[in-house]
Amino acid sequence: MMKASPTIVWFRQDLRLDDHPALQAAMKRGGGSGGGGSVIPVFIWAPEEEGSWPPGEASKVWLHGSLRSLDADLRKIGSRLIIQRGPTLATLRSLIKKTNADALLWSRRYEPSAIARDADIKKSLKDHGIEAESFNAGLLFEPFEIRTKEDKPYLVFTPFWKASLKRAERAEPGEPLPRPALGKLKAPEAWPPSLSVDDLQLMPTIEWAGGIQEAWTPGERGATIQLDRLIENVLGEYDESRNRPDQAGTSRLSPHLHFGELSPRRIWHAVHEHVGKLKSKTHAGPERFMAEIGWREFAHHLLFHFPHTPEEPLRPQFAAFPWEDNPGALLAWQRGRTGYPLVDAGLRELWHTGWMHNRVRMVVSSFLVKHLLLPWQEGAKWFWDTLVDADLANNTLGWQWIAGCGADAAPYFRIFNPVTQGEKFDPQGNYVRKWVPELARLPDSLIHRPWEAPMLALREAGVELGSEGDGSYPLPIVDHADARKRALAALEATKAR
Repeated sequence: MMKASPTIVWFRQDLRLDDHPALQAAMKRGGGSGGGGSVIPVFIWAPEEEGSWPPGEASKVWLHGSLRSLDADLRKIGSRLIIQRGPTLATLRSLIKKTNADALLWSRRYEPSAIARDADIKKSLKDHGIEAESFNAGLLFEPFEIRTKEDKPYLVFTPFWKASLKRAERAEPGEPLPRPALGKLKAPEAWPPSLSVDDLQLMPTIEWAGGIQEAWTPGERGATIQLDRLIENVLGEYDESRNRPDQAGTSRLSPHLHFGELSPRRIWHAVHEHVGKLKSKTHAGPERFMAEIGWREFAHHLLFHFPHTPEEPLRPQFAAFPWEDNPGALLAWQRGRTGYPLVDAGLRELWHTGWMHNRVRMVVSSFLVKHLLLPWQEGAKWFWDTLVDADLANNTLGWQWIAGCGADAAPYFRIFNPVTQGEKFDPQGNYVRKWVPELARLPDSLIHRPWEAPMLALREAGVELGSEGDGSYPLPIVDHADARKRALAALEATKAR
């Protein structure tokens, strides 16, 4: 009897064993633990193939932990992760030759550079008689499946999500696929050579990643913990709690979703199962959370149909917007030294943990593009490098939304007041006190507006305003009222062109 050939499963942003269509297809093809072919899990590090958006520093820290976790999970069931460096196509060809594999299976990605690369790989391998097939593992629906009645992509979220939910009524996302059990992922007779995770040198040479490692557990286990926390402790009040940075009211699933440590299909069924057990007829929390999953779907829908948007505005008239060039203001924003406590708290949380609360992201982003008139692309680059959940689709949609130049965008004249936002969503100042400790002893009434504090109150709180010394806090680098007028004038100038 002729021996069955191995199948290579190419892992990318699908670093999990649960609900993994490509892995399940490889197991069926290989005959499981019986007489079929073996399955060889592979990860290839080729950041130079990611176009203008290779993984940022925070993403590399996360990837380091996630790859370790995936390899450990594979070894528990009798397999392992083969790690190699690119170029991807040449590396895959070499692996196919060394292992006599006759098939390559993988999960789809939707970034422009990944789509082009995958198409080239699929054609090249098929031309040489190798089976090459991709699967949807990262979205509820493919970006090309949801279309308007005119057969065009959606540009507004609400009708997009309504159309998605109607599609789900006709064909609900299927039940998540099970994790492979011990011995079900057949190992090859000899494993091909592999690098270690450490060989990829993903961790920074200068130690700054400690805060990320303290705040997160990359990998499928960490994702499962966060999903359980969401269902048990967060979901019921999510509609309100998601706006409070001083509370643990968000899902904290975004990095796990980006790296594919958890599938949206698993989330979909977990939330719907939870809702089915609720006695209450009002489901505001679960519905709001699922709308956030829908926003992620919308982001990928837009990136797929408008691949130029990571660098250029979707609304072409904004290409003429009179952005300013002010490196000093950009640096103050990046360092969390703007003089507005909520803005600075968010940017310091980002630097320390690789993440920022979503409500604060909106305020921080609005401050950059409207108070400082700095290009949204500068903010997108900073977030890309410092966020552990840096995702090209989400990052692009979020920045174009806040800058008023994208799909379903907030109007540019909607300018967040960082003081009133802080007082509304961090009313006791606990979020600011955590991340801007030099203001911690100010009373609640002054912590979001320290420049209005009487000298006695500043002295009693040990706050020194306006200097660059240790423990001091800067005065606002721009006046809110003046900045608002300037932003609106810039908008009018853009309309006049």
